[in-house]
Amino acid sequence: MISKDNKAKAIALTQVNKNDVGSPQAQISILTARIKEVTEHLKSNKHDHMARRGLIQMVGKRKRLLKYLEHTNFDAYKATLETLGLRK
Repeated sequence: MISKDNKAKAIALTQVNKNDVGSPQAQISILTARIKEVTEHLKSNKHDHMARRGLIQMVGKRKRLLKYLEHTNFDAYKATLETLGLRK
């Protein structure tokens, strides 16, 4: 589970304005932070299949959000990829 501080830091990386918490960029940033935490958890708990399933769902949701952002606002898509260190 991502802490409030980590979530706020993740949102601050890509937020459009001060009150932005729901834009695709912010959602992608939050999912990326959660994915990193679950990945670290799975390194030491290899048999946690429910966490693995949740990880796969989060990756799929992030992929769909990135696809949506790519089609609606390509400049924001490129900036988000660069900021978060994701590859296409």
